[in-house]
Amino acid sequence: MGTLRDLQYALQEKIEELRQRDALIDELELELDQKDELIQKLQNELDKYRSVIRPATQQVQKHSALREQQRTKRQAISAEPTAFDIQDLRHVTLPFYPKSQQSKELIKEAILDNDFMKNLEMSQIQEIVDCMYPVEYGQESCIIKEGDVGSLVYVMEEGKVEVTKEGVKLCTMGPGKVFGELAILYNCTRTATVKTLTNVKLWAIDRQCFQTIMMRTGLIKHAEYMEFLKSVPTFQGLPEEILSKLADVLEETHYGEGEYIIRQGARGDTFFIISKGKVNVTREDSPNDVPKYLRGLGKGEWFGEKALQGEDIRTANVIAAEAVTCLVIDRDSFKHLIGGLEDVSNKGYEDAGAKAIYEAENAFFSNLKLVDFNIIDTLGVGGFGRVELVQLKSDETKTFAMKILKKRHIVDTRQQEHIRSEKQIMQEAHSDFIVRLYRTFKDSKYLYMLMEACLGGELWTILRDRGSFEDATTRFYTACVVEAFAYLHSKGIIYRDLKPENLILDHRGYAKLVDFGFAKKIGFGKKTWTFCGTPEYVAPEIILNKGHDISADYWSLGILMYELLTGSPPFSGPDPMKTYNIILRGIDMIEFPKKITKNAANLIKKLCRDNPSERLGNLKNGVKDIQKHKWFEGFNWEGLRKGTLTPPIIPDVSSPTDTSNFDSFPEDNDDPPPDDNSGWDTDF
Repeated sequence: MGTLRDLQYALQEKIEELRQRDALIDELELELDQKDELIQKLQNELDKYRSVIRPATQQVQKHSALREQQRTKRQAISAEPTAFDIQDLRHVTLPFYPKSQQSKELIKEAILDNDFMKNLEMSQIQEIVDCMYPVEYGQESCIIKEGDVGSLVYVMEEGKVEVTKEGVKLCTMGPGKVFGELAILYNCTRTATVKTLTNVKLWAIDRQCFQTIMMRTGLIKHAEYMEFLKSVPTFQGLPEEILSKLADVLEETHYGEGEYIIRQGARGDTFFIISKGKVNVTREDSPNDVPKYLRGLGKGEWFGEKALQGEDIRTANVIAAEAVTCLVIDRDSFKHLIGGLEDVSNKGYEDAGAKAIYEAENAFFSNLKLVDFNIIDTLGVGGFGRVELVQLKSDETKTFAMKILKKRHIVDTRQQEHIRSEKQIMQEAHSDFIVRLYRTFKDSKYLYMLMEACLGGELWTILRDRGSFEDATTRFYTACVVEAFAYLHSKGIIYRDLKPENLILDHRGYAKLVDFGFAKKIGFGKKTWTFCGTPEYVAPEIILNKGHDISADYWSLGILMYELLTGSPPFSGPDPMKTYNIILRGIDMIEFPKKITKNAANLIKKLCRDNPSERLGNLKNGVKDIQKHKWFEGFNWEGLRKGTLTPPIIPDVSSPTDTSNFDSFPEDNDDPPPDDNSGWDTDF
């Protein structure tokens, strides 16, 4: 008896010891969280001072300020436009370079060992292997030079190289390694130097060829799936954009000869289209009967469609007569997609009264000239040029933001199409959650965009100064973006560069989308392929060049929520390539900090699903699914739309010329060369 009591006593002691240990762990975790918050706070203070403190001399001031702006503000990236017409890609002949079986295996293994390239499909890897061409370098040659612009990715077959960054040795590499892979995503400067230590043999592929392979694979598969779907009576009445979404969610499943795909009497919610092979359909009229052969089905034929309408019990057996590949969709995916895009309508956006106001506005602005304005102060500086606050000479109560773009810079970076698209989209965008563009001008050196002045400051600056936002504050700004996206997407426009830097507050404190350099009208059920966006915000399908649509905007909405709640985005690496690799691992690999509530985390994860077709906002009910999410429970959407809802942060704007909510910027002494021969529209 005593022994049992002793054991119980010992157990009690152990439990108490564990309880104390848990309490200590909780205490230490709390202390750690507080220290993290303090570090974040101090870092924010440091960033704040760094971006506003100015050295004494004007020249030093200019370079220092610009360097600091670039250090803290993130630069967006854009690949050059695709050289081919997308539809012609299917017929492009790729180069082929013969290689030994050993070389093929080495290249394939190197690709599968690379953090980025291992995410490609097997058929794409095969084509890359075929297209790679041989390159040789002697000892002490420079293959890649840090700072140079590159377009080749290499696989090493023989020899040894040394990798250095800013003169510091990073590592040496031998055969079977991939390097230079960022250059196949977009036109970028090399981040390190690679020099040979011995004679080396390499295999190389350029960006154009790589992108062609990536795009072509997806296009051919999508076109094939669309053909299959159009042949099924159940789907024949569906609009093209819904079929396109269904094609995106079809999954390939493989079955061996003799394998049961469907068993009579079993419950099922899956529909199958045969893309390869043959199946036999049999039925037993009573439990002990020998199954009776009904018919054979082959490529392009389908079965199990009743499961999509909700009939669970399978009425026949379907057995693989040989190796079979099926395209499969389940009832849930089907239900989420059928119904499509009609929910997002233009109603409420363009009524007759608003139209009359816009027409009167147009008449007023069309009579203005550049000389009618005075420059008051600088609101922002970027790679493109500057944004100045300007005042109408004839009416000093009227101020505007004038975006001034260097023509030479636009031509050098091949961004003419993006700029034209930006102008077109912004001039037609009449939403309270999008900055208005009233008029454009041009001269021999610059393009000018006259826009609404929002003097509440950039959301980026406020986030930098505060460190992070509370749930309710984040909810308000996220809702402003949801309204802007609902408007754009209803017009078939994708935005593609959401981040705090591109949200600006008006004098009331309402957030508006600004900077439409990457926005594009793609229509409904269509995709686009140009790599663009800000690294931390780019969706996985953009990185893998699978083609993207409005669902990429919903991905970035999830990233924005996370950044506003915590002060930094969920996916971030020391360089863009590492950031992309972290993105490709997925949101489930990210540990959410305690301060993100359960409902907020749930919404972020639903917005950041790897498969674009499964993202909230991109399902049957469109944007309503986001608005009805638990995190938005009780939120006054009507008040937001009408502008009666009180914003969480009300900026202090004393007059139409008050620029106190913006950082100070040095004067621009850079005088670009004229550029009048670049084919700009006369009316820009």
